[in-house]
This record gives sequence, structure tokens and C-alpha cells, in this order.
Amino acid sequence: MKLFELHLPEYSVESEPDHKAVGKLVDAVINEHFRGQTVIARGVSSRAHPGKSIDELIEIIQRTGTDRYDPQRAGDRYENVQDKHIDLFAFRRKVTAQMELFKDISWVFYHGSKAIHGEPVRIDILTIYDAFQLRAVVHQYQGREDKKRDGFVFKDPAKKALAVLGILKIA
Repeated sequence: MKLFELHLPEYSVESEPDHKAVGKLVDAVINEHFRGQTVIARGVSSRAHPGKSIDELIEIIQRTGTDRYDPQRAGDRYENVQDKHIDLFAFRRKVTAQMELFKDISWVFYHGSKAIHGEPVRIDILTIYDAFQLRAVVHQYQGREDKKRDGFVFKDPAKKALAVLGILKIA
């Protein structure tokens, strides 16, 4: 498992970030280390984990393979019409020089969080998983007609940490 840190002081949610420009910087790090691989990338904001620092969350992810450390804590938008189990939400991509990944993730965290919680959220951690260690869960939200493929489960729940290829701390 690789651990990286990228200093991005220009990435802020005080106003809408330039998703494309910030995305290129993050994607370049992913491309440098995972080119040719199919990955699943999950963004995490430390704000969603009161009482935990970014470094504590990274340690939890390294140890357990996920930031979902408390089974009693309800996840955001994990409910679905079919009541299917979902371990995490993330984006699946083949890592190439042309890949655009982080612009999409940062856009969702900015606009989706604004719509759902009333304020945008900055991503502090990007966990990169081996796509072959997870399986997509097709699901549907209440009141929506479209089917989503952004939910995933670990193929081997006993080996979640082995599915993590890398963790990128975005400072």
C-alpha cells in the first residue's frame, strides 16, 4: 500500500474550486503510480468524522481497508430501494494519461454536499482500491428512476485492507 501527500492550498471550498485544474494535479499523482490499472477511488472528508484527525482516518484505512469504522454509524445515502448492502461509494476508472477522475469526485463533494447538507465539503483523503477486489452494486434511490453503479462491496470482507492500493492525503 502506497501513501502519498499532495499539498493543494488552491483546493478550497470557500468558493467553488476549479475542479478541472485541481483534478489534473490529483490525477497526475494517480497516473504516476497506478497507470494501466483499473482502480476504484473513494473521497473522504475528515469533517464527516468528528473527533478524528486526517492522520487518524488514514491509519484506520490502512489498518481496516475502509473509513467506515463504526458499524453503528449510518452512512450518507446508503439506503436504497432494494435494501442492498453497500460497503462504500466511489468512482471506477482505468488509469490512463487521459483519465479525468478527481474533477468528478470534487464536483460531487462540492455540489452534492451543498444540495444534501447545505454546504460544500473538501476532500482530505483519496483512497485508491484495486477494482478487482471489489464488486459494483447496482442500486436505486427512493424516488428516482435511474439505476446507480457507484456502490461497491468487498469481494473478501475479511481482507479489506489488502484491497487498498494507495492513500492520497490532500493537504
